[in-house]
Amino acid sequence: MCDRRLLRSCPARKHDVQWEKLKMSGIDSKTTRSAWAHAAACTTLFLLPSVWVAYAQDQGAAAIQKKLEGEYQLTKTTADKSDIVTAGSVIVLHKDNVLMLVATSTNPCRNTYKDGKVTQSAACRTNEKVKKFSRFTSMIPGASSVPDSPASRTFVAGEKFWVTKIEVKEGKDPGIVLSFFTDAISDTRYATSLMIPFGAITPSPDEALKAVAEIITVAPSDDKAGDDKGGDKGQSAPQGGQQEAPSQPAAAPAAPAPAEAPPPPIEAPPPPPADPVSVSEGQTINQVVAALGQPVKKAKVGTKDIYYYKDLKVTFVNGKVTDVQ
Repeated sequence: MCDRRLLRSCPARKHDVQWEKLKMSGIDSKTTRSAWAHAAACTTLFLLPSVWVAYAQDQGAAAIQKKLEGEYQLTKTTADKSDIVTAGSVIVLHKDNVLMLVATSTNPCRNTYKDGKVTQSAACRTNEKVKKFSRFTSMIPGASSVPDSPASRTFVAGEKFWVTKIEVKEGKDPGIVLSFFTDAISDTRYATSLMIPFGAITPSPDEALKAVAEIITVAPSDDKAGDDKGGDKGQSAPQGGQQEAPSQPAAAPAAPAPAEAPPPPIEAPPPPPADPVSVSEGQTINQVVAALGQPVKKAKVGTKDIYYYKDLKVTFVNGKVTDVQ
């Protein structure tokens, strides 16, 4: 029971007072109860969808983020974006026309993937047209080029790079934003971001992963393939060497020796040795792999990439040979 002195702070008594007022107004109890139930139901129906939509969107964004980061291992770069600290998944591009600016640019152009095509903002397209016009006018004596215009490069399907960030955006422009970073190309690294918009409905994590896979997928691991091949070779010899010889059958009676054994066939001379493959300083990674094949093992130490072959170790800095041992 509520104390009358605490009437104003007692919800039950407040309800009773309101109920008495309704009864005094001449409205019958059945109509009054129906009105109260109707008001409560309308309030619930009005508030519940908003709360559920906000909760579902939050859970959807977190689930999509977790799904994508589980598929695409992120790469960590240095603060000045001049090198890679921790390499993640190497990805393969499946669509043309991804525009990237030099990685140190403070205002990179954003790409958008929609309806199977990659496009850029109007400002980025205009800047690229101005740069092309500038290169044309630079051939005219006295003409100047566009000042402070960062270097750019358009990437096409089949090229490879890394993902440094995955962000699932909500609100006004919902979608997935992927940040890309490249290896050094002519001593220049490039970076950009790409937006995959959601549209009216937030997709499920599997649907989001499928949408991202239309434009990028994880490249097959050369290191794993090399280790597997090397492991197979390493295991085959011990297995053959440790195999026990089968038990010999009982010796049969000696056959009479032939009158004269035929001379053994003359073996063909062995083929001449192949020309040794040489690796010299200044060669690129692709040139070394073309000459020696895939290494048995790869390692990355700071800015160095080290390829281990059977009897050779090749060290690369910025994609070029600096040491051969």
